[in-house]
Amino acid sequence: MGMSVTISAAAEQDAEQIFRLQYLCFQSEAALYGNYRIDPLVQTLDSVRAEVASDCVFVARLGDEVVGSVRGRVTEDGSAAIGKLCVHPRLQGHGIGARLLRAAEAALAEQRGATSFRLHTGHRSEGNLRLYRKVGYQTVGTSQGEDGVPMIVLEKPAGTYAATA
Repeated sequence: MGMSVTISAAAEQDAEQIFRLQYLCFQSEAALYGNYRIDPLVQTLDSVRAEVASDCVFVARLGDEVVGSVRGRVTEDGSAAIGKLCVHPRLQGHGIGARLLRAAEAALAEQRGATSFRLHTGHRSEGNLRLYRKVGYQTVGTSQGEDGVPMIVLEKPAGTYAATA
């Protein structure tokens, strides 16, 4: 019988595994847009370390291996910006992304006072859009990433945490 995937707050020593996992997971997004300069692929390890230290960061673990992560922070308007949700390709489709989202949403609302949740995903990222809509996010607009990728902006009110997808 295999091990279970557990969700927990990230620790400082998780930064390097998060960094490597993020690089692996966002390759498919980069290919989808023909743009290998998207933020998750050019972010530095030091920047990931800083986010782990200051933001609300959760990881999914399979034993000692980090197999998923998500980050969030409360912005000046009281909404929580959630981003860089990723799950190892071999474990996608098993509800880990929804579990990570729920953990981040709960912590951001209960511990950091977020009144709503906001995230962005590329306009061609159908799998991401499907997950986000399934857990209650609604499209509220569009934007353009610093890397030039057209993004869809989704939001939902705090208190409506993601159910396992």
